[in-house]
Amino acid sequence: MAEWWRGAVVYQIYPRSFFDTNGDGVGDLAGVTEHLYHVAALGADAVWLSPFFRSPMKDFGYDVEDYRAVDPLFGALADVDRLLERAHALGLRVLIDMVLSHTSDRHAWFRESRQGRGNPKSDWYVWADPKPDGTPPNNWLSVFGGPAWTWDSRRRQYYLHNFLPGQPDLNLHNRAVQDAVLAECAFWLERGVDGFRLDVANYYLHDRLLRDNPARAPDAPWPDGVPPGSAYGMQVHRHDKSQPETVAVLRRLRGLLDRYPDRMAVAEVHDDDSVARAAEYVAAPDRLHTAYNFALLGPFGGAAAVRRAVEAFERQPGRGWPSWAFSNHDTERVASRWAGPEAPPAAARLFLALLTSLRGTAFLYQGEELGLPQAEVPYDRLRDPFGIAMWPEAGGRDGCRTPMPWTAEGAHAGFSPAEPWLPIPDAHRARAVDVQRTDPDSVLSFARGWLAWRKRQPALRLGDIRFRDLPEPLLAFERRHEEQRLLCVFNLGPRAVEAPLADAERWQALAGHGLPGALSDGVLHLPGWGGVVVASEEQAR
Repeated sequence: MAEWWRGAVVYQIYPRSFFDTNGDGVGDLAGVTEHLYHVAALGADAVWLSPFFRSPMKDFGYDVEDYRAVDPLFGALADVDRLLERAHALGLRVLIDMVLSHTSDRHAWFRESRQGRGNPKSDWYVWADPKPDGTPPNNWLSVFGGPAWTWDSRRRQYYLHNFLPGQPDLNLHNRAVQDAVLAECAFWLERGVDGFRLDVANYYLHDRLLRDNPARAPDAPWPDGVPPGSAYGMQVHRHDKSQPETVAVLRRLRGLLDRYPDRMAVAEVHDDDSVARAAEYVAAPDRLHTAYNFALLGPFGGAAAVRRAVEAFERQPGRGWPSWAFSNHDTERVASRWAGPEAPPAAARLFLALLTSLRGTAFLYQGEELGLPQAEVPYDRLRDPFGIAMWPEAGGRDGCRTPMPWTAEGAHAGFSPAEPWLPIPDAHRARAVDVQRTDPDSVLSFARGWLAWRKRQPALRLGDIRFRDLPEPLLAFERRHEEQRLLCVFNLGPRAVEAPLADAERWQALAGHGLPGALSDGVLHLPGWGGVVVASEEQAR
């Protein structure tokens, strides 16, 4: 029997924007529990919860002050227990976000570490002496802008932070630090979580010699997931992340997970070539179960870009299991990013079907099942430190983090009785859950029908993948598992396309998928943003 996570659909919940039960304008864990039925009815297999740990919220929970405490903004440990009980009763697994690369500067470990060079945790973080002129030890840059080093007057040293200055990097070269973060993971495994999403997993370790990063050549490809206006992309990040020793840390984490039945971990990998790095981290049974990359979280590159990313993973050694995402809490929503600000519902339906047809585990971000477009958040309402720093060249992350619209006519779209922490656009109200639930032609209704149908197709969940040559904007691939063989064809453009299929006589219609396309008389007939799935003649059912 296949592991539950292979071919699963994991629904990402950003808790502060899911549902507010206590009227403070911010979503909470009780709100997640209250609406888990929506996720189960959608047909997802698991949920991934973005961080809810105690935190000063400089980066909205990705700066952890205490891994074992729930921030009062979200509730208490008892709320986690109730959430787990409800999710498991609904047949949903629960993954939580573990941020092991760095902590908050308020974490007890860092408070001790910065006291001086002789305390027991003095080397639990990455400290370095200044250059003779007082400047940072090397040229490393922060993802959020500026140097990746901040001066600490108490120790008279710089500390490393790949993100905000309030997020000092842990020194995972230190075995004691590895032991400590593994103990934090074990705490949650004992409490009943089904696994982890590992934030920025390739940032775990740095070059011990602190060598400068080289400059990126002017004609070199821009790295995955880096906005064009960011100085971060002007370096090749050879020494500040993605070190060879990372694999040994991942092996230790896998060893911990293997002591608990049916648990798993998925890594987030953000690198120049994030596909190859993700494949490296899942290339053997003693590494991670799966990993997702940023190749399809950027600008629309057409059918060729999707094929290129998937085939690049398939070529990697080890034949590991991939994961794919088109949207998340850090990127512009796929409907707007790939189909424009006026993206029609047909595009949202197609993207959801495509994502969940690729070989791998699919990560579906909250609101994708509604076809939500990217929200435009005015500058005076921005909360994201990255967005504020990069404004106006980069819009930041607030536009994909606005609250879920549950009711079209309710106060604040049914999310909260109070003013939400981010505004909810009218375009989202029109796509609220209560409107779409009763509309058989809605994106939500399609999503429910498609995912229910997909569960009955072993080739889509577990099969191999092989692409076929068709002209843009068509994307075609076969999925095969044991005796089932399916052909999926997607029109990634707004205009209708007709194209001959060379071996059309070998395929016949497959009922139930709900995509608006057809194969007849040897020709594929696909409306704009349309698709079709057909079965080998002897297997159609």
